Amino acid sequence: MSTGTTNLRNIGISAHIDSGKTTLTERILFYTGKIHAIHEVRGKDGVGAKMDHMELEREKGITITSACTQCHWHDHVINIIDTPGHVDFTIEVERSLRVLDGSVLVLCGVAGVQSQSITVDRQMKRYNVPRLAFVNKLDRTGANPDRIVTQLREKLGHNAIALQCPIGLEHNLTGVVDIVEMKAYRFDGENGEVLTEIPIPDAMQTEVLGKRDVLLDAVSMFSEELMERILEEQEIPASLLHDTIRKATIALELTPVLMGSAYKNVGVQKLLDAVALYLPAPEEVTNIALDLDNDEAEVSLVSDKDAAFVGYTFKLEDGAYGQLTYMRVYQGTLEKGLKMINMTNGKRHNVGRLIRMNASETEEIERAEAGDIVAVFGIDCASGTTFTDGSLRVNMTSMYVPEPVIDVKIETLSKESSKNLSKGLNRFMKEDPTFQVRYDEESSETILSGMGELHLEVYLERLRREYRVELEMGKPQVAYRETITTVSEFDYTHKKQTGGSGQYGRVVGAMEPADTNGYEFENQIKGGNIPKDYIPSVDKGFQKCMKKGSLIGFPIVGVKMTLRDGASHAVDSSDMAFSQAAIGGFRQAYAKANPVILEPIMTVEVQIPTEFQGTVIGNLSSRRGMIVGTVDADKFCTVTAEVPLSEMFGYVGDLRSVTQGKGEFTMEFCRYAPTPKALSDSLIKEFEKARKN
Repeated sequence: MSTGTTNLRNIGISAHIDSGKTTLTERILFYTGKIHAIHEVRGKDGVGAKMDHMELEREKGITITSACTQCHWHDHVINIIDTPGHVDFTIEVERSLRVLDGSVLVLCGVAGVQSQSITVDRQMKRYNVPRLAFVNKLDRTGANPDRIVTQLREKLGHNAIALQCPIGLEHNLTGVVDIVEMKAYRFDGENGEVLTEIPIPDAMQTEVLGKRDVLLDAVSMFSEELMERILEEQEIPASLLHDTIRKATIALELTPVLMGSAYKNVGVQKLLDAVALYLPAPEEVTNIALDLDNDEAEVSLVSDKDAAFVGYTFKLEDGAYGQLTYMRVYQGTLEKGLKMINMTNGKRHNVGRLIRMNASETEEIERAEAGDIVAVFGIDCASGTTFTDGSLRVNMTSMYVPEPVIDVKIETLSKESSKNLSKGLNRFMKEDPTFQVRYDEESSETILSGMGELHLEVYLERLRREYRVELEMGKPQVAYRETITTVSEFDYTHKKQTGGSGQYGRVVGAMEPADTNGYEFENQIKGGNIPKDYIPSVDKGFQKCMKKGSLIGFPIVGVKMTLRDGASHAVDSSDMAFSQAAIGGFRQAYAKANPVILEPIMTVEVQIPTEFQGTVIGNLSSRRGMIVGTVDADKFCTVTAEVPLSEMFGYVGDLRSVTQGKGEFTMEFCRYAPTPKALSDSLIKEFEKARKN
C-alpha cells in the first residue's frame, strides 16, 4: 500500500521562553528558500520575524499564537508549527503537539533545561511525540553544551546523546563536527548559507573520538548488527547508525542532541538534515480513533490518501473573511467541494476554500492528502472536532486543556463598546479554551479568566485594538477554588404548595472528597424510590452548585455526590422539583463537610547573578514561598520555588530592584493547595462584606 508520505515531516519547534525558537524557524525558512531575507525577532528594520505575524508579537518580541508554514528541504516536505514559549500561551503548544508527528526541543546553551522546557517536555510525553534536542545560543558567554546534555538526562529523564561537537564556543563558534559521519562543517557566506566541509580540527580529535564511543555505546543497544560490528571492531557504515538512531528516536528511546546558534547561522542546515533523517513520517506514527459504531473501541488510522477521509481540527481563527479552521488530515484526501461530517453534532459541511498557511499568508490549494496540515474557510466548529466523509463513524480524542488560574473584572465605558465586547469575547473564547468569561449576576460584573497576567493583558489589548472597545479593568485576582475535606450526609425534602400542582422531591445520600479535581456522581438507588427520569435532574442540580461555593463564591472542585435514596410524589414531582431538592441537599451537606479554600501554587524559577541569591531567597520566603532547589553555574544561580499566586503580583518590580535589574523569572501553575487559616478568614470576610454591599 503506497502512502506517499514517506518524505513528509510534521514538526513543532518548542522551548522555554527566549531560547530562540522563532529565530531558529526564521533561519529554517531562509535556508529552505521560503523567505529571501532574514528578519530578527527584535530587529531594528521594523519588519520582525515572519512567524511572529501579529502586531502585538512584534511589539513585545514574543510569540503569542502558534504559526504554521510549509517548506522543502532537499527531497523532503516539512510542515512546521512555531509555538510560544511563555507559559501563559501553553494551549498553543498543547494543540500543536496534539497533531504533530515529531518535535524539536530548543534549549539555551547557557540556561539549559528551564521550567518551561520541563512543561513542554511533559506535553510531548502526553502525546508520545518523538523529539530532537537543539542546543542553541552556543555563541553566548557561558555556553556549555555538555552540561545541557547532562541536564536532559537528569532533569527530563531522556536518553540524550550528542550527535555533534561545536567547533569553538562563545565568540569563537564557527561550526560543528558531525560525530555520526565523522565530518566537520563550517558555515560561510553572509548568512551562513554556504556549508563547507573541513577537516576535524586536530585539537578536537580526542574529544570527538571519546564522544563517538559514547554514541556507539548508547546506539548499539538498539541494533544487534551494530553491536556485533563494534565487538568485532569492523567499520561502521553511517547508514547503519542513521537507521538505528531513527528507530530508537521514533520509539521514544533516544533523544539525539544537535548543536549550534541560530542567531549566528551555525548548525541550522544540519538540524534540518536530522529532522529528515530521524523524525517520523506520518505513516510511522500510530494515531488512534474511537469507533462510534463499536462501543468506542480503539481503531488505528492509516496515513493513506486512498483511505476514507478523517481530519481533526486543532486551532481556530475568526478573521475578516469568517472562521479559518486549521486541520490535520489523518487519512484519506480532502478536496474542494467534498462533503464532510462533523462527528460531534452530525452536521454536513461543504469544503469551499482549502488553504495552505504560511504564517499569516495564505495559498489556495485544490486538495490535501493524509499527513497534511491545512486550513479550511467557513466551517463553523469547535477546536478538537473530528471530521469524516461519512463512510466512517470515528472520533479522535480531544486535547488536554489546563484550568485558568487568574481572574480580572472588566467594565465597558460606552454602549457601542458593549456590543463589540461580546463579539470579541465570543471569538477569543472559541479560539482559546484557556480564556474563559463569566457574568456574575449578583455583582453584574464581567469576569475574564486566563493562565496569567500576560495572557489576559494580551486579550485586553486585542479587544482595544481589534474591536475598539473602551475598557476599565480591575486588579487581577487569583482564581481560588473551594473543596471539602470530610464526608457528610444529606437528607433533603423540597416541598412547595401553591395553587394547582405543587413541587415535591426528596433526596438522600452522601458528599465526599473525590479522587480527581472534578465532579463525580453515583446513583445507588434501587427499587425506584426516585423514578429514573428524574435522576439526570438531580445530577444537574448538584452540578449547578459546583459553579459557586458558599465560602467565597468561587467554583467547587473535587466532590463526589452519591444518591442513595429519596421519595417522589405521583402528582407533585417534576424535573424542577428534583433539581431544587438536589440543590438543597448539596448545600446541606456542604456546610457540614468542612469546606476549605484552595489557592493556585506556582512553580517560580528565578535566574540571578549568584551575589543576589540570599536576597532573592529571602524575598521568596517572605511571599510564603517554599524553596525547592538552587543551582549555581558560571556566576549565575537558578532558584526554584513554589509560591502562592496571590503573593506573586508585582514581583517583577521587586525582583528588578533587589537584583539591580539583572534578575529574570518565569512562573507556571503547579497545583492547588489549601490557604492558611488567616488568609481564608480574610477572604471569607471580604466576600461577606461585598455581598452585603
